[in-house]
Amino acid sequence: MIRRMLDPFDPDSFIVRAEVHILDIEPKISRTLELPMALNLAQLHEVLQAAFSWTDSHLHQFNIGGLIYGAPEFDEDGFSDSRIFEATEVRMIDLHFPYGPDENPVTILYEYDFGDNWHHLLRLERAPRQEGAKYPRCITAARSGPPEDVGGTSGYADFLEAWLDPSHEEHKAMRRWAGRKFQPELADLDDINKAIAKALRASKGSYRFRHARPVRG
Repeated sequence: MIRRMLDPFDPDSFIVRAEVHILDIEPKISRTLELPMALNLAQLHEVLQAAFSWTDSHLHQFNIGGLIYGAPEFDEDGFSDSRIFEATEVRMIDLHFPYGPDENPVTILYEYDFGDNWHHLLRLERAPRQEGAKYPRCITAARSGPPEDVGGTSGYADFLEAWLDPSHEEHKAMRRWAGRKFQPELADLDDINKAIAKALRASKGSYRFRHARPVRG
């Protein structure tokens, strides 16, 4: 049940609804996420990784209005063209959400894997918190996330062509490589939400890799 009386100045009355899709892929690979206001960008990274079945094997960054947020320890030598701000220092509540229905939503560009260059567009809006609901959660999902290291959008198109066509010379190889569980048109909400919950527990308010394994080079 949604609260009948919502205080527009009380952050506990609201959550953030994020419409997310991977750019330059049709039909869209998309997720609708509902996020608590206290969630920070490092935790959002973990949610996105789980929601799209990524394995957090590559670097990432958030671009918000031209400012870059992520894990600064991965650019200690200063090779990045932009300063990388600490992702844990920005929460959903820190973003400026419009109050009027005619105003534009908050948009964030999330990039994962600087080789394959998976760009995700996030459109964020405030929404009423539902009593009894557990956040973060995924409420809709369309299509499976691409396999890691498939070669970006063009590589994924080539992969699908071979994966779908039994007469293709690479068909069997691509089926073996992707694994039996991979189904490009399927996205299981229960599995996604279990993965999100597991990732958030492991992240402990930051990035999982800061707790679980040495910093990658």
